Amino acid sequence: MERKNRNIMVILIALVIAVAVFSSFAVDFFSGTPVITLPPAVSDAQPTPSDAMSSSGMVRVEVTPETVQNVIATLSRPSSYYREITVTYTGGSSIVSSQWVDGGWTKTDTSLPGGRVRHSLVGEGTLYWWYDSSRRWFTAPADGQTADVDGARIPTYEDVLEVDPSHILEAGYENKDGLECIYVAVGEENTNARYWVSVESGLLTAAELVEGESVVLSMTSTAAERPVTEGTVFSLPDGSVLHRSGGVQTLT
Repeated sequence: MERKNRNIMVILIALVIAVAVFSSFAVDFFSGTPVITLPPAVSDAQPTPSDAMSSSGMVRVEVTPETVQNVIATLSRPSSYYREITVTYTGGSSIVSSQWVDGGWTKTDTSLPGGRVRHSLVGEGTLYWWYDSSRRWFTAPADGQTADVDGARIPTYEDVLEVDPSHILEAGYENKDGLECIYVAVGEENTNARYWVSVESGLLTAAELVEGESVVLSMTSTAAERPVTEGTVFSLPDGSVLHRSGGVQTLT
């Protein structure tokens, strides 16, 4: 009797296993092939530089007459560069300046109408200047804008920071002579001034002063070469070296 019961138990266990296996296959068969949901495809396309950044890789900030002063205030000039500047006046007369900047010093050689050459050095709060091959020089106190105004005799874009915001007529981005620039036009009474500031270098690359319908002054600049050639000397006519690119020498 006991053996008979044991056989019945084995048969029941086998039936339970068979039912379980059949149920498993039946569920898969009647439910169909499982559906696999893939994540949405990620596009390989990247935003173009004009979407958020300038071609120089800097974040492109919107420039308007209301914001241009704040944008220009964030610009900084390179610490070492060389460029050539041409300023043309009413009637066609012009001056051409070669300008070297390095280590807080600026050296400018300017060819004036009539053929004379004015040399100037600006650094450590002092302006030095002389003409042609003279061995005698003059000095005067200097500030942050002396190198531009007295040396190369160019307008400066820092002037924009000092004007009444209500006098700013236009502002935006504009290509000037192949350079991406911030453009700003300032108007006061019968005089307008236009400035183009390089986004890449932070330097004023062009400017115009307009009176009525006439351009009375225009300024253009070559692209800055950075840095200046190592070993460029900033010296006085007697040979005293005030500065040398790549290392400073003290005047004795």
